Amino acid sequence: MKLLSVNVSQPKEVLHNGKRIKTGIFKEPVSGRTMMRRLNLDGDGQGDPTVHGGIHKAVYVYPIEHYRYWKQELGRDDLTYGKFGENLTVEGMLEDTVHIGDVFRVGEALVEVSQPRVPCFKLGIKMRDPQIVKPFLQSERVGFYVRVLEEGEVGAGDAIERTKVGEGQMTVKEIVHLRHFDNANATAAEKAANLSALTPSWRDSFEEILVKAQEGSRR
Repeated sequence: MKLLSVNVSQPKEVLHNGKRIKTGIFKEPVSGRTMMRRLNLDGDGQGDPTVHGGIHKAVYVYPIEHYRYWKQELGRDDLTYGKFGENLTVEGMLEDTVHIGDVFRVGEALVEVSQPRVPCFKLGIKMRDPQIVKPFLQSERVGFYVRVLEEGEVGAGDAIERTKVGEGQMTVKEIVHLRHFDNANATAAEKAANLSALTPSWRDSFEEILVKAQEGSRR
């Protein structure tokens, strides 16, 4: 596993449907090494902190393998590092092999996988393709967020080492599929709700699935 690019951006104002909004999705590669901190990378920021960033979603990771898929799927040749709004473009960290709660050493930093990424309309703005949001989610090639356990410098070319496998061993792909495409699976939802490394909002969503399932069984 390897870190190919570190990408950051300060929030920018863009015009969307006649309104001005702020977004930090326009990530660009940086040269040299960058400090990864508890809330983000140096030089990075979020346009709407209520739904992006924070301790549980400090850094967004996306696999280079998906670039090859989207290049063919979309017929585009402009997919440069950071195109999907990711902070870290990586190699060898696919959603079906990375678990919620996995801990990785990236350069000098230590991070823990916390949840899948769910795309919003801002991805459509970045890609200049508002229709991409739905197929992006359906592809389950969404990448994932990490929380920063130990701050440290990171840079392109750093090796990435898994130091711990997440409790429950539920992959990022399993979690995103369960929440968006298989949310009647109460058994799996119960397991997901008990993953301590999963972000609180996602644990809550699986708790809601369980409540609905229990109510349905009593009818």
